[in-house]
Amino acid sequence: MTFTPHGRHLIAGEWVGGEEFFENEPAFGPAHRFSMGTVDLVERAAEAAEEAFWSYGYASRKDRAAFLTAIADGIEARGADITAIGCQETGLPEARLNGERARTTGQLRLFAETILKGDYLDRRHDPALPDRKPLPRPDLRLMQRPIGPVAVFGASNFPLAFSVAGGDTAAALAAGCPVVVKGHSAHPGTSEIVAEAIHEAVQSCGVHPGVFSLVQGGRREVGSALVTHPRIRAVGFTGSLGGGRALFDLCARRPEPIPFFGELGSVNPMFLLPGALAARGAEIGAGWAASMTGSAGQLCTNPGITVVPEGAEGDAFVAATAAALRDVAPQVMLTAGMARAYREGKERFDSRNAVRPVFTSESGGRMAGPNLYEVPAAAFLEDHALSEEVFGPLSLVVRVPAPDDMVALARGFEGQLTATIHMDAPDTDLARRLLPVLERKAGRVLVNGFPTGVEVVDAMVHGGPYPASTNFGATSVGTMSIRRFLRPVCYQNIPEGVLPADLE
Repeated sequence: MTFTPHGRHLIAGEWVGGEEFFENEPAFGPAHRFSMGTVDLVERAAEAAEEAFWSYGYASRKDRAAFLTAIADGIEARGADITAIGCQETGLPEARLNGERARTTGQLRLFAETILKGDYLDRRHDPALPDRKPLPRPDLRLMQRPIGPVAVFGASNFPLAFSVAGGDTAAALAAGCPVVVKGHSAHPGTSEIVAEAIHEAVQSCGVHPGVFSLVQGGRREVGSALVTHPRIRAVGFTGSLGGGRALFDLCARRPEPIPFFGELGSVNPMFLLPGALAARGAEIGAGWAASMTGSAGQLCTNPGITVVPEGAEGDAFVAATAAALRDVAPQVMLTAGMARAYREGKERFDSRNAVRPVFTSESGGRMAGPNLYEVPAAAFLEDHALSEEVFGPLSLVVRVPAPDDMVALARGFEGQLTATIHMDAPDTDLARRLLPVLERKAGRVLVNGFPTGVEVVDAMVHGGPYPASTNFGATSVGTMSIRRFLRPVCYQNIPEGVLPADLE
């Protein structure tokens, strides 16, 4: 690796140090020292973002598309170094980092294409009717406009696709909104090298330097200062329910409240219907084992619960899943703190008398092995803690007395990012009854697949009813995510030459 982090923040085009420092905790390789974020840095970044908005927010779509493309080019040019530092800091395998980098640059280019097409502007025109009786109608035009500076919190589990130049940043920049990123302390070196790519694009495209800033690390008051700063107009967040809800409440308590677009986690239930269970239960069990343990289970779409009927075929499915888990070696988790939380989650399941361990493995230090448990539906419904996410490769089988009981159980779930039905042709009637329930519970409903793996396309929804996310009408993946950072403006009787260029 040729890249060595310098440990400074990027504030409106300047690399800035500080008096306090923290060290990253890499899974392997040397640790590096980074300047600690401060409230003053947030102040400087937010004010610079507001200043940048007066030019960037009114720049042409062509110029913004060129900027997004330049960022993607800069990330690709640093590809090998990004993968190397990312693997060191997170413990994620090289193939995962390479794939995530491709997803990151792909969504930047996708947003460039989206804004060039212009459909996202949702332009509408009701021409004047001067002769209408009893009153004439004015000329009315509508278009979506950027809201202003946006704060983005980097995610722990996606050091590229949901962090510095990830989906939230790409959508905000595409909309015309400057961005201030609060980097995640789990991978500050990765954040820094991606920020270098953005900084290079700012310079090559002649964009106002306040369009992007990166504040690294910092105590809780730094994040609080960012979401409460009066220049910030919206917040994008991917993380824990507790941390996200605290920031959401701060946004709501501001003198002028702002939207908080938080993705807060999900158990992503799967429903294994009897026809599919009989025909291919073992195959589904092996697929579930692979999905739940991919990236050490540290994915927000990890299928943490599967609902299965009681009986011999359900028993065989559980046994096949456990057999597949025996071949899964312990994996490195993103941070020591997450590994600790995973072990605590396992202890929660071990302490329940109604919960039967099906397959368990030892986890220690930063390593996590897979675990599988089983519980009757009645006990599951009585204990809310069993439906709470355990971030890591731990999953639960919920056994219902009969297939028809799945509908009632589904109604008891909280909001989810995804819900999955495994079905064959004989299951059609039950699937029809399940679907209306699941579409009220989740932003994405799948059939005969696994929810890990989120396509970055026009039709994707990555969000859902609370607590999966704080805004059920939004998505943080796909081109529709740009809507979060836009607002409609109606222009009445505005003459040509004064109208925005996109409306002329």
